[in-house]
Order: sequence, then C-alpha cells, then structure tokens
Amino acid sequence: MKKNNLKGSLILCLASLLWGLAFVVQNRAADKIPPFAFNCIRSFIGAAFLLCLMAIMSVKNRDFVIVPKTINKKLLITGSVVCGTMLAISTNFQQFGIAAYPNGVPIEARSGFLTALYVIIVPILSVFARKKVPAIVWGSAIVALSGFYMLCLFEGVSGFYVADILVLGCTVAFSLHIIVIDKYCDLIGGVRLSAFQFIVCAVLSGVMSLIFERDLISVSKIASVIPEVLYMGVVSSGIAFTLQTVGQKYAEPAVASLTMSLESVFAALGGWLITGNALKVNEIIGCLLVFAAIVLAQVPEFAKKGHRQ
Repeated sequence: MKKNNLKGSLILCLASLLWGLAFVVQNRAADKIPPFAFNCIRSFIGAAFLLCLMAIMSVKNRDFVIVPKTINKKLLITGSVVCGTMLAISTNFQQFGIAAYPNGVPIEARSGFLTALYVIIVPILSVFARKKVPAIVWGSAIVALSGFYMLCLFEGVSGFYVADILVLGCTVAFSLHIIVIDKYCDLIGGVRLSAFQFIVCAVLSGVMSLIFERDLISVSKIASVIPEVLYMGVVSSGIAFTLQTVGQKYAEPAVASLTMSLESVFAALGGWLITGNALKVNEIIGCLLVFAAIVLAQVPEFAKKGHRQ
C-alpha cells in the first residue's frame, strides 16, 4: 500500500504541469533553432542536472535516488545505448513535428494529445511479447481513433499534416522507449539510466545536427534558445523527472499513470493561455475523446488494485 495517495497525486500533477508546458517551450524553440541542435543541447543539460542530483543525494542518502550497489558495466552501457537511441528517435520526431505544423494550428494541444496516445500503444505493442491485452484497451484504442479523427481529419485530408505523421512517429518510438526502460530501469537505477540515456541522446542528436544542420546553427541562434533549453533540460528533464520519481513512491500505479496523462491537458491549456492557440469545437471533442481513451486504458490497472485489496 502506498503511504499517501493524495500527496503522490499532487506531486505527479505538478510534474504533468511542467511536462505539459514543455510543449509551449518546444513550439517557441522550433522557430529559433533546428530540432537536432535543440535536442542535443537540452539532453546534455538534462544529463548534467541528473548527474549532479545523483551526487548530491548520494551524500544525503536520499532513498529515491538509490541505485543497485553493484551494476554490470556491460548492462549499463547496453541499457543506456538502447534507451538513449529510442529517446533520440522519439524526441527528434516530436520536435520535427512541432516545427512542421503550419500557422493557425493549435500545436501544443495537437502534439500533446497525439503524443499521449503512447498510453494505449504500449499495451497493444505488448501483443508481440505474447501478453494478453484486456478488451477494454482495444476499446480505448477505438475511442482514441475517433478522437484522432475529430482532431486531425474532421475537415478532410487537408486537415491532416505531415507534422501529424512525425508526432505519431514520436508516439510509437516513445512507446518502444517505455518498454525498454521497463526492462533496464530496476537493473540500473532510474536516475542513473535517465542521466546516461540523455548523454546518448545528446551525442546522437549532435552528430545528426553536424551532418544535416551545419549551415543552420550559429552561436547567436544557440544563445537565443537559452531559456528554452534550460527549461527543457533542468525543469522538464530534471525537476519533473524527480517529482515523478518521488510521486510514484506514494501514489498507486494506476493513479500515477492517470495523473501523468494530464500532461496532454496542460499542453492544451498552456497553448491556449500562453500562445493564444484556441481550439475549434471538433478539436475540443477530439481532445476529450483522446483523454477518455487514455482514462479507459488505465482501467485494467485499477482493477488489479481492487483485486489486490
């Protein structure tokens, strides 16, 4: 039993708020610097923050950053490379998608809710691991598709953009990333794995930036996104991740998943309140359907909780 479900939920809600607002930050950065360069810098900052956090907390002996005492170096390298590669693929798909949306599109809401579909895709992908998928998850997938239609296809094919395909590519990659994280996390330690996967992501993104964006980056452009990369590296990757780690100590898994899915809602609200990207009626309906699908996908976890009690 968790010690304090409400306390955990509030902490996770704050983490979701920080992650949701990250979509606003990413949208602003997309106008200033190419995607690979942006993800390279933010990932290095995120890795540095988490490594410093590990060093400080190990001295203070805080239990939420405790890692296995003995770690196989080969396992650490393998896990970091695999997870970091999937993270690089997902974050760059997402940033390219955000940058590709035309003016007038509610970018934060659209990309936020499409990304959140990983909650449904992850259990569906488990079919390939020969795991049984509850019927309600398949039902939630149908609801999600209905929401996707209202969000992206209600006005016809002209309302479906290349950017949507890129963000959906991010969603699939992020779903695979969650699966490999689950494989290595307990063996390596959550914070340590995150720090090293950010390093791998930064290196891969940096190499791609040097190959494809050499003529598009400059010192002035990098300087122009300092607030954005600091938010993404320190706040989104560092502080929010730490809040997630602490919050999950107290909240039940089902409650934790549901609370973190509020990220998409905060993305839409942030886009509306900060950048003025209001939603049309069909887009609001689409967002509501996608969120309903996300909630439905959590029902099996709630059922497990009730069965354990």
